[in-house]
Amino acid sequence: MGGAQEPPGPTTPLLIACALGIERFALRTGRSGGVPGPGPVSIIRSGMGPRAAENAVRHALGLRGAGGTAVIASGFCAGLEPGMHPGDLVVAEETRDTGGTTACTGTGLLVDALVRAVPGRTVHTGPLTGSGNVVRGPERAGLRATGAIAVDMESAATLRTAVRTGPRPVAAVRVVVDAPEHELVRIGTVRGGISAFRVLRAVLPALHEWHRSLLLPRR
Repeated sequence: MGGAQEPPGPTTPLLIACALGIERFALRTGRSGGVPGPGPVSIIRSGMGPRAAENAVRHALGLRGAGGTAVIASGFCAGLEPGMHPGDLVVAEETRDTGGTTACTGTGLLVDALVRAVPGRTVHTGPLTGSGNVVRGPERAGLRATGAIAVDMESAATLRTAVRTGPRPVAAVRVVVDAPEHELVRIGTVRGGISAFRVLRAVLPALHEWHRSLLLPRR
């Protein structure tokens, strides 16, 4: 059938993209869970903003070859729903921005893996929206009115660029560092978000588990 996605090969690479150096540091130095994924794993720092994310992902996939590589956008985000706290997890069902909507792969599997990897932390699922700037009060409320549960500047651009270079599994896992009742001065500051940093360090086993699940037979 037209548009059908071929199952990943036996050594499916995984590309994890984040914007900030501190996000990449957390992911690279976190515990791996001891069981690697089914292929090579690369963690890249794209830089902040949708344009930087597009360029970095296009370049990374070009170097690796477009076919098969699974892509995860990760790092911190701003929560949009009242009651969210720094350290909560967000798993996108889809990402959205002015460039369109990208459906995510295996959201339920990823949620289950995160519950095991980071027990006791709340995991939220829903649309993750993109923004070209750091979001503050009134703008946060406007984005929430669209149905989005969280916002960041790179996930939508990362996943949109990834699927445009070829069919592939994509996902977005973010850790809330900024929420309606816990607003930071600027998104690059992890002051008050130490718990968010610790949670991000703990998610890698779940990302590996999602990666491995791509090779399981589809029913």
